[in-house]
This record gives sequence, structure tokens and C-alpha cells, in this order.
Amino acid sequence: MPSTVTLGLIQSRAFDSKTESLNAHKTLIRDAARRGAQVICLQELFLTPYFCKREETHLFDLAEPVPGPTTDALAELAGELGVVIIASLFEKRGPGLYHNTAAILDADGSYLGKYRKMHIPEDPGFNEKFYFTPGDLGYRVWNTRFGRLGVLICWDQWYPEAARLAALAGAEILFYPTAIGWLKSEKAELGDAQHTAWETIQRGHAVANGCFLAAVNRTGTEEETEFWGQTFVANPYGQIVAKASADQEEILIVPCPRDQVEDFRRIWPFFRDRRIDTYAPLTQRYLDE
Repeated sequence: MPSTVTLGLIQSRAFDSKTESLNAHKTLIRDAARRGAQVICLQELFLTPYFCKREETHLFDLAEPVPGPTTDALAELAGELGVVIIASLFEKRGPGLYHNTAAILDADGSYLGKYRKMHIPEDPGFNEKFYFTPGDLGYRVWNTRFGRLGVLICWDQWYPEAARLAALAGAEILFYPTAIGWLKSEKAELGDAQHTAWETIQRGHAVANGCFLAAVNRTGTEEETEFWGQTFVANPYGQIVAKASADQEEILIVPCPRDQVEDFRRIWPFFRDRRIDTYAPLTQRYLDE
């Protein structure tokens, strides 16, 4: 594996059709690879607008098998360009059974596997429990040509347990394909606070686990939701080393020296000092008196 892995994080908008979105993102992937990206990550549910704003059964028709036609197309592209691709998709698993899923494609074009979003939100404008069954594949990590990668999805980013388990499995970089933004009715009062919370907790995951973290958000306004973009990468100290704008489509190209992970974990040995004998209560819903 190379001493430095270069990330290509694609912050994009919604398109009118899945075909248009796939073709546009293929162009963006080629551009990222041309600029030196080795691991390219797309935003959450990149093929479609964020459709979870309402509960409508016909929207299940947007789903597809994983692996399936989109992963086949992206695997061919990954092999051609020699890059790793992380793609978030609406997965149809079986009759009436759907997941929010990320597929991981290695640089030789092989399909390495998938991660199914574990934590499913239910908030105004984010009605995901109607569409997505909680993931059942665990917190997975993949050995790719360019590093050992952990992949989580959006709402997972608020849970330190998810980041910790991926890091304990060996992840050097945590990726979070994301679709998060402001509701117009809340932005004036809570917008800055909400974005600060989102960014801060993920920077904390990078520190607590001594790894790089990449959050890849979408941008643009879709009905009442203004996605706040600001895709970023944090290093093991939680410092933001690269950040995209709030309202523009961008490809963020970010080199990540892999030795920083080992160096940080030697200086700040959080894994060594964990008191695993005291953490059993974490498996309880709440610690009642």
C-alpha cells in the first residue's frame, strides 16, 4: 500500500434521473482520478434526489439490487481508472425489504462488499424509517489497494460506538457518505449550531480513534431542505485539513499520509488504555436506577 493515500470526495447535487446522475458522476469520478485521487467517495444516495422527505410507496421503485447494475458500471470504471470507489445506493434486498447501502469497489474492478446503514433517523424532512431496514452486516472494514477503509453512512456519524468498532477492526480512514442540511424553518435559529454539532462530533471520532475521517455531503436545495455541503477531511488530531464550500459542487482532493495513523496511536494510546472490562453496560438501552 502507498505511504500516502489521496482521497477524492465528490460533493454534488441532485439530478432529474438515475441515468443522468450516473453519467454525471462517472464524469466527476474521471476528473477526480485525473487529479490524483485513489479512493473516491460519493455522497449518500447519490443516484437520486433525497427522497425521504415524505412517505410514498412508489419511491421504493428507485431501489435496485446491490451488487447490481450500478455497481457493475462503477466496478468497470474503477478497474479502468485503477481507483477505489465508495458508492451509496438504495438497495432492494427482497420483497418489501430495503436498505441504505454503500458498495465498496476495489481498484481492480472487484466488488469487495457492502455496508448497510445501521442507525436510521426519523425526523421532519428525514423520514428514513419508512424506507430503510436497519443494517445487519455489522461495522465492516475493507482492505483495498490503497488502505484499510471503514465505511459508515450519515446518521451513523453521531454514534461514537460505530466509529470505534470500525477503528477497532483496523480502519485507517472512516468514510461517511452523507445527506444532511437545514430545514428552511430552522436555519435562522439553529443552522449554525446544527452544523457545528455535525462537524465537531466527527472531528472527535477522528481523535478518539486516531484515524482520518472523511464526511462527504451533498449540496443544493431540494424543496424545503438546503443541504449544507461543507464536505471535509479531519486528520487524527481532529484538524480539518480540507473543506468544501456550502453551496457549490466540488471535488475535494486530499492526500492522507498513512503513517500519521500509527504515529498518533503511539503517542495517544487510547486503544491500549481502554477499560473493556467496564463497558458491558453500553449494551443496555438505558441505565435505570
